[in-house]
Amino acid sequence: MRLIDQLSLEFEELAASATEDELAAEQAAAKTTTVRPFTRRRAERDTFPDHLPRERVVIDPPTACACCGGHRLHKLGEDVTRTLETTPRRWKVIETVREKFSCRDCEKISQSPAPFHAIPRAWAGPSLLAMIVFEKFGQHQPLNRQAERYALEGAPIALSTMADAVGAVSTALDSLRRLVEAHVMAAERLHGDDTTVPVLTKGKTDTGRLWIYVRDDKPFGGAGPPAAIFHYSRDRRGEHPQAHLAGYAGILEADSRSTGKCRRARNADLCRERQTLRSTPDGYDGH
Repeated sequence: MRLIDQLSLEFEELAASATEDELAAEQAAAKTTTVRPFTRRRAERDTFPDHLPRERVVIDPPTACACCGGHRLHKLGEDVTRTLETTPRRWKVIETVREKFSCRDCEKISQSPAPFHAIPRAWAGPSLLAMIVFEKFGQHQPLNRQAERYALEGAPIALSTMADAVGAVSTALDSLRRLVEAHVMAAERLHGDDTTVPVLTKGKTDTGRLWIYVRDDKPFGGAGPPAAIFHYSRDRRGEHPQAHLAGYAGILEADSRSTGKCRRARNADLCRERQTLRSTPDGYDGH
């Protein structure tokens, strides 16, 4: 994946350089003698998704003929130029008002109940919370970088406040995570692997570890929906998969390096069984 990203970056730089060279050549050609032109084939750029809304801007047509000045103009057609545009993110503060009323008969005060909040003492709406959490875990954007960007947009948020929000959201979603984990660990067979992940620390970057366990029964005729569970650790010690798979009683499929880790776990007999099945001529092959 890193190689693909690097090649994509190099391709973007080459394409941008080619465009700059072409424009520079056109400007230079306007000041020199005319030579035989050539056309560089350009990639198709009109690939805007159909679900994006269209904003039609019609330029005022001419009211008179540019040649003779006549006013009897008849429309023949139109040329449409499509440009992708975006609207900058807008911040707003929602003020939810709960009016109080006093009864003239018994003097009791009545008020509507407080609205539901995704987290206790919520200072942020659900969309903002989802954006912060997705930026952190989905786009790997640390909270300090998010705070700097939000401050530039005119909405300063303290780093500690954002960290508290991430912890509250994680607690609120823990029950859902447990359900996904129970579904994954109930599979007859699991695909396990681990990968490195950079961890930003003070003054340097450490290397953490993600442990992934995938359930996918479709290739084996199962009806259960596919799912995956991720576990994080700061190192690669065997005690981590041992804790992850402590209650698992099925078949674990892993590569050779992961199998070495698994042999040190409590389900080592399952790993040896998997290796035995792959080594026999009539054994099960999970590919």
